[in-house]
Amino acid sequence: MRANRYLTRLCAAVLLWAALTAQATVLRVASGFDPQTMDPHALALLYHTRIAFQVHDCLVGRDAQFRLEPALAVSWQANGATSWRFKLRPGVSFHDGTPFTADDAVFSIERAMGPSSQRSFGLKGLVAVKKVDDLTIDFQLAAPDAVWPEKLWLVAMMSKRWAQAHGVEKAQDFNAKQETHAVRNAMGTGPYRLVSYQPDVHVKLERHPGYWGRADKRQGNVEQVSFVSIRSDATRLAALASGEVDLVLDPPFQDVQRLKADPRLTLLSVPDIGTQYFTFDQARDELLHGDVKDRNPFKDRRVRLAVAHALNIDLIVQKVLRGQATPAGSFISPLVDGYLAEVDRRIPYDPARARALLAEAGYPKGFGVTLDCVNAGYREAVCQAATAMLAQVGIRATLRSSPTNQFFPKLSQATASFIEFGWTPATDPWATLNGLFRTWDPQGGGTFNAGRYSNPKLDALIDAVRTEPDLTRRRARVGVALRLIHDDLPYVPLYRRTLNWAMAKKVVAVQWPNDTMELRWVKVQ
Repeated sequence: MRANRYLTRLCAAVLLWAALTAQATVLRVASGFDPQTMDPHALALLYHTRIAFQVHDCLVGRDAQFRLEPALAVSWQANGATSWRFKLRPGVSFHDGTPFTADDAVFSIERAMGPSSQRSFGLKGLVAVKKVDDLTIDFQLAAPDAVWPEKLWLVAMMSKRWAQAHGVEKAQDFNAKQETHAVRNAMGTGPYRLVSYQPDVHVKLERHPGYWGRADKRQGNVEQVSFVSIRSDATRLAALASGEVDLVLDPPFQDVQRLKADPRLTLLSVPDIGTQYFTFDQARDELLHGDVKDRNPFKDRRVRLAVAHALNIDLIVQKVLRGQATPAGSFISPLVDGYLAEVDRRIPYDPARARALLAEAGYPKGFGVTLDCVNAGYREAVCQAATAMLAQVGIRATLRSSPTNQFFPKLSQATASFIEFGWTPATDPWATLNGLFRTWDPQGGGTFNAGRYSNPKLDALIDAVRTEPDLTRRRARVGVALRLIHDDLPYVPLYRRTLNWAMAKKVVAVQWPNDTMELRWVKVQ
């Protein structure tokens, strides 16, 4: 009944939108997730990225094959061992018609480096960014960085004038639940401008007629876009079946085969560049959410290894994810540079070994702990299956599911004792190593190190990866770091999804392995 009422309201909203844009080519997209904010520097989450970077451009972009290409910068070159010069694209305007210049680029980079920005982790090592002239900027780094341009993807360019006019010179502090003008408003140079954002309901976008890339032959024809947030899997698919939406970004795994066989639909599938993990509080002497006093079980590698042995990930992939995933042993996927197949063999399912390890660590009767999980359908189901498996070895995990606006601060503020999360990287491994595994610091190290794991030897390796100019030696250092992480087991890698998008036959889209869609290339026939 609730799903029917929601669908009725959704139909009314979509019909109104269609009436208002009767002459436009409209794309209606449904997802189970809300972007949370329009501030492009406030978050570094997949569901936020899907929207924010339709409105905002970066200095560098990616092509249909996910390779780096020029965007608001037309060229770049190393200008000495620790300096890079970027030439900006001329003739670019923001959605309000004002020109994009070096002043905006410098402002945006400095804003992204601020303490409230969750994009600062990717800019670690940047000392200063300076304007040379209206279309040239220089980056001064603390040490050489052979892949510096890679770090600038997903660092949004904002209008300095607009930010100053609305008091948003600093990124929204999402963890503090700060409310700013940039939460529901945006001003970018991207292919689409923001029309309206109603949290947990919809985002409406409109084609930017002055977009600098409009002459690109790859451009699609979509003029109006409506992203609707529909938490219920059944309701999302009902909206697709009835034609009320054109594309579902996250169809439930159990329906994939049926959707694939539906002649009215196209199903796009690609392996995920990201990985799902469990991680643990390894900083506190006593867990915040556990029943063991004066000790933290997860500081003992034997306990972390016991968790890995207790999980039958093959069964979870088969039964819960319906085969739409691959069990993972490595902390990065094969699509990330530096991947090592040798560390992608999963720790075997062995509950007897798990019980023995717990006894050796001083927990013969196990212990209780809260497992935090976001309330997304498939992730909740995986966590539920995992708690049952952990119970078989004596780890009494109580599942606590939270909506995204409550869950993600637990991740970035490290207030969970045991937590499931996913990480979607680009092709360069450094951001993953720095964001997840480096010791946390307020300057952008370990921003998403949810257990506050710390290993000085690994920190030195991660910094060496960033500063090594020779790519062959750099990959070798990545390999050393991955082997060390594999041995230390600060996280337990779980699986990598098969990314599926279900869409009406009239829709043609390019699917990237990071589960985001470039609206500028979408065609509605």
